[in-house]
This record gives sequence, C-alpha cells and structure tokens, in this order.
Amino acid sequence: DEGAKATAHKDGRYLAKGLNASPGAATGAVVFDPDEAQRLGRDEKKPVILVRVETSPDDVHGMLWAKGILTTRGGATSHASVVARGLGLPCIVGAESIRVDYEDGTFSAGESIVRSGDAVSLDGTTGEVFLGRIPTIDPDFKGEKELQTVLSWADKARRLQVWGNADYPRDAIRAREFGAQGVGLCRTEHMFFEEERLPIVQRMILAATERERQKALDELLPIQRGDFDGILAAMGELPVVIRLIDPPLHEFLPKYEDLLVEATELRIRGKDPARLAEVERLLKAVAAMKEQNPMLGLRGCRLGIMFPGVTEMQVRAIFEAAAKQKKAGGDPHPEIMIPLVGHVNELRIEREKLERVAKQVMKEQGVKIDYKFGTMIEVPRGAITADEIAEHAEFFSFGTNDLTQMTFGYSRDDAEGKFLMSYVERGILPANPFQVLDRKGVGLLMRVAVEKGRITRPDLKIGICGEHGGDPESIAFCHEIGLKYVSCSPFRVPVARIAAAHAALREKAGPKGTD
Repeated sequence: DEGAKATAHKDGRYLAKGLNASPGAATGAVVFDPDEAQRLGRDEKKPVILVRVETSPDDVHGMLWAKGILTTRGGATSHASVVARGLGLPCIVGAESIRVDYEDGTFSAGESIVRSGDAVSLDGTTGEVFLGRIPTIDPDFKGEKELQTVLSWADKARRLQVWGNADYPRDAIRAREFGAQGVGLCRTEHMFFEEERLPIVQRMILAATERERQKALDELLPIQRGDFDGILAAMGELPVVIRLIDPPLHEFLPKYEDLLVEATELRIRGKDPARLAEVERLLKAVAAMKEQNPMLGLRGCRLGIMFPGVTEMQVRAIFEAAAKQKKAGGDPHPEIMIPLVGHVNELRIEREKLERVAKQVMKEQGVKIDYKFGTMIEVPRGAITADEIAEHAEFFSFGTNDLTQMTFGYSRDDAEGKFLMSYVERGILPANPFQVLDRKGVGLLMRVAVEKGRITRPDLKIGICGEHGGDPESIAFCHEIGLKYVSCSPFRVPVARIAAAHAALREKAGPKGTD
C-alpha cells in the first residue's frame, strides 16, 4: 500500500536501503535462523522475514517458508537473489548499513535496534526496509483483463519464446500460469538441500567406499524421480531443461568454521567422545574438499566426470519420471543440460556416459521419449569453441550469470557490495552487468557462440537462462542475435513477454522506427 508506505516514511520508520533483488512487498516478524523461519512459517503459519548476513544453500529450507528475505551482503545474482526470484519472494540484498548480531538476535540500522520477533516491511521493488507492518495488496494476475489483453497482443508480435526457471513443481505451475512456453532451467541441486534429503546427500559425499556411495545414491533416486515427475507433469508437452548438479560438493556439508568451533567446545568439555569423533571426521572431509576458489573448482561437468554415479543417478531419475508420464498418456520433453563445459571433451565424455543411461531406462520401461542433450555456455572458452561443442550438443543455453563473472573477473557475490554500484554511479560502467547484459564483452562472446554453433549444427536451439533473461534491454539483445527463447524467474515471465514483443516491433519498424 503506497499510501501506508508514505506514512511510514513520514513517521521515521525507514531503516535502510539495499539492492532491489526481487520485486514485491512483504511484512512479517524478523527471524535470523532458517530453522526458526521454517518452524514459524510452516508449522505456525506466521509471516516471517528471514534476515541473514548472506544466505547459502543451507538456508533454503527457511527461505521456502519466509514471506521475504533481507541480507546485508550479496548482489543481483547472489544466492538469496536467485532463490528469492525463483520463489517469487520479495528480496533485498547488500543492505550494508545494517549490522546483524546473531548472538543477540538483533540487527541495527543507524540508531534503530530491531530484535527477533519485531515486525519489519520490505519493498523489494525499491530496496527499502521499514520498521513495523505496512499493509500489502495481493495482485490478481488472471483478473487483470486489460493486462491479459496487452499480453495477448505481445504474444502475437514477438518472435522470441519466453520460458520460466523452475526448481520445484509449484514453480513450474506458476510459470505456466504466467504464460511460460517451457522450463528453461531446473536446478537439480536445490532439491538436495531439503531437510530430509541433506543427510543422505552428505552420506553420499562422505562415503569411504564406492558401495557406500552407491547405497546413498540408491536412496536419492526415488526422491529425485518424484521431483522430476512433478515438474514434467506440470509442463505437459512443453520442454523442460534440467541442469545436472552444478555446485561444488562442499556446499552440501556443514561449514568448516562451524565444525571447528564445535570440535573445540567438545574437546574442552570432554563429555561426548562419540560426537567429537563424528565432528572430527566431518572436519577432515570438509578440509579435504575445501578449495581456494570453489566457483572455478570441482563443480559442474567436472563433478560429473570425477563422481560419475551422481549424474548417472540424476539422468536415471529424469528418464524414469518421463517414462511414468509417457505411460500415463503424457508427452514429456526432457532436455538434459550439462553445466560449465569449457572443453569439447568434457561434454563428449559426459554425454556418451549419460546417453547409455537414458537408452537403458527407455529399454527397461519399454517406452521411447523425445529428449535432448545440451550444455550451458557459461565459460568463455566454451563460447569461443562453440563450433566444436555443437558437435555433441543439441542445444545451448547461455548461463549469463557465470559468463558475466568470468568475462569481467568480478565476483558475483562480492562485487555489488564492494565497488560495482560505485562504478555505475561514477559512470565507469553504463549499468550493472549482472542485471543488464554487457553487449560489447559478454554479448560478443554470445554472438560468437551463436554463429559458430550454427555453422556446425544449423538447427541448434539456443536460449538464455541467466537472470538477464528477464531484463528488457537484455531480451532485446537476445532477439537481435537470433536466440530461440529467454528463460527467467516465473514472476518475470509477463514482463519478458512484453519486452520480446517490443524487440520484434522495433526490428520491424527499422532504424527510423520509434518505441
């Protein structure tokens, strides 16, 4: 309610401003612990705002039940931003004037002290944080007849298809309601972080023998199959691009620093030798997996090559779910995406291995499934050698979050809070490249990849699944270079549909045309 928000300004209830990472408004009680957010939001049905210094995959279970997210660090493509946009949650990140004290259960903003349980309100569209409750108004997308008329006009005018990113069946349903023509990115690792699954994933990672690892993978198989079944069912005959596991394995384990503190406390007390032995075992495993630069380390396709059982299990789960849909009279179209490919041999090895699994499942189930194997273009070398990579990929999807990070040499999680916004304000950069696609650098790599890829494979399907897929300026560039689709968070799909129409109409009008 803008009137109530103006009153809050006049009453001096404005607390801070951060980066408007995910639009919308939310009000609720401050909670600092994701477990508490889950308990209050899920079990007690109370509206809560999860406040963190920054979020990690460990926090997802709490984020799922919060009404909004507030972090003091992070940028447009940080963990909190990406997850919140996917869930349709208002989110403000990089509010660096806020100081969080987890031990006291408070945060400070200027002279104000906000305690756990106090009410705050977030405006994710402007990035503003207020003390107290501000009434919110729920939009009625289907009931907005004028909007539906405009969107129908846009759909007739545009060439670019608009797909949605969806990690859970409810995201896929929401994306389709907003007019998505497919799922352009399903991040399989988010499914692993839910409470009942994480211990199984950790057992798989920490397994001392291949037999132990396979046992854990066998437990994960039906869980993943159920996830994919829900998403494929929601999308019907529309394509669903499923990205195989991407993050480094240590992200699924407890933090090294937390384990170190616990081990020290247990040694001092000397009362629980069994727990101490378990923590020391975890410490050793986490230390062995620790990397100086995990974003450039053992992740993506490298993980699938070094730990083949993980991606084999995922592909089996995908095809068993697709077979179930096929037998029920459906027409699923899974498209398996292998991430972080920088060399053609990485893709060749992974695809050959995973194709065998796909064919084996179809033989077992007695069905034929229409599927594709492709890759994310997110490593600059992958873009430059796209002609070679297209020999083994039936589709490309630009992962522009990582492609921007690797092209600029900017950390996705740190740059916006440290120097990037100052760069934009001072005119060093024309815009935040994590929000608006950099045409001259990242865009040039994309042009090269499109041209080279289609020389090898003229029918190569190419899209974009980074956060730029919902930005109007970036969508115009995607139209210009001949992509087939853009994919964005479900709640950005209507905006993307209109932006795609604008791009087509501008092209039709020619250089003398106007907006």
